[in-house]
This record gives sequence, C-alpha cells and structure tokens, in this order.
Amino acid sequence: MNIEKNLIAGVVGWPISHSLSPRLHNYWLKKYNIRGEYLAFAVRPENLREFIESPPKDNIIGFNLTVPHKEIILPLLDEIDSVAEQIGAVNTVIIRDGRLLGFNTDGYGFLTHLKQSIPTWSAKDGAAVIIGAGGAARAAIVSLLNEGITEIRLINRTKERAEKLADIYHDPRIKVWDWQDRSESLFEAGLLVNTTTLGMTGQPELSINLSPLPATAVVYDIVYNPLETALLQQAKQKKYLWVDGLGMLLHQAAPAFQSWFKQKVTVDQKLRRHVLEGLSG
Repeated sequence: MNIEKNLIAGVVGWPISHSLSPRLHNYWLKKYNIRGEYLAFAVRPENLREFIESPPKDNIIGFNLTVPHKEIILPLLDEIDSVAEQIGAVNTVIIRDGRLLGFNTDGYGFLTHLKQSIPTWSAKDGAAVIIGAGGAARAAIVSLLNEGITEIRLINRTKERAEKLADIYHDPRIKVWDWQDRSESLFEAGLLVNTTTLGMTGQPELSINLSPLPATAVVYDIVYNPLETALLQQAKQKKYLWVDGLGMLLHQAAPAFQSWFKQKVTVDQKLRRHVLEGLSG
C-alpha cells in the first residue's frame, strides 16, 4: 500500500523514552510499505491541551496515549466511543476533519491476547482476581464484564481507590477485597490479573501466594519488562497456565494502526521477536 503523503502518528506520554510503541508501529509501516512515521512525544500533563491544539506537525493523523494522559484527555476530545466511555479512559485518538475522536483498545488487546494464549479459558471458569485500580484495571474489568465473567475480586494497595473504581461501574459482580487478603482471594478463581507496576524492572515484586488457585487457573501479568516476572516464575513453578504482558501491547496496537493507516495488520511471532529485541536493547 503506497500513500503519497507522509502520514504521522505517535504516542504521547510523560515520560515516554521507555515506550516500545514506535518500534512496534514502525515495523508495520515498513512491512506494508506505507509512507508514514510513528513518533514518541514527551508531553507533560499540564501541556497536553497545548499539544492537541498546536501539534508539532501538521500531518498528524492520530496518536496513542499512555501514562498519565489516558483519563485527563477525556474533556479535550470532540467525541468518545462507547467502549472508551465505559472504561473511562482513552488510549487511541483519530484526527478526522479536524475533530479528535477517542477510543480505547486496551480491553480488546487484553482479552484478545488472553484468548489467543489460552484458547481453553472461559469467563465461566470462575472469578477473576484483578490486582490494581488504574487504567489497565479499568480495561480488564470492562472487557471481562462484557465477556460475562461471573465475579471480579478487585484488590488494590489503597483499598479506597479500588472502592471508588467499583462504584463507577455499579456492577454487583465486582467485589472489593482487602490487600492483606489477596492470596485468600484466589480460592476457586479462574483468572488472576496483575495490572499494577509491581514486578516491573525497578519496582518491588508482587508478593502473593498462588497456592489457593485451582490447578486449571490462568495467571496473567500485564508487565512486560521483564517479560517473565517473579509472579509468572511462580506460576510456572506451580504449573499454572500463564500469560505475559507483551501480547496485550501488540494486540491493542493493531486496531489503532488500522484506523490511522487503513491497513489490516497481523500480530505474529516475527513481530513479537522484533519488539523483544527493543526490550533487551
């Protein structure tokens, strides 16, 4: 596919130097012979409005948002799709006829990667335990509720934050547990999801005993640096099914890329290896 105009997309965050998104999207641009570029924009929260109103390049067709912009972008957009509104956060913006349209592909990336990695997983397998109460937790909660999960046990180091998040959705399937009871919450659960930065390089590990989990349960860690966290090492040792966080990053990117560059893309092992090289580098 050839495009005459050099189209620009990018990722907006603060900080942003760690992002793998440019490596990911530029791989697709090269693979499909698209005249475009995907850049990283370091934008402080207080400068987000200025960035949107006066972008550094006039041929920007859209952008992704990462921490800390996913929620504060909402009042600055012209339109927000129903999924993003339900999640309460936007990670993808399309610029169309001067209007800024907000979407959220995080939930799609989360659930698609889970189903692709563990085809036998079902929302009927038991409760989902979600650690964390940030943007990633929101995406996981909404996607699992829409999938028909029977119960979500929500746990955060600051319980008040978890309670506030649960109140947003007003769904009786969401139950808030105390942080000190996180290991006990795994009893008869079918899925454990870590949506926090615990276990990430430079951060403390997530301290949790997986023993109460049923033998058929799935352990999912959205952290991808390192790719195999202490949580996943414990899951492997105890022979649980497990899912790393890189696939969520890859799958959430696909619909965003397609919406900007009008090119359907594939998430495969070659792409995964290419992005992993950037992680190790």
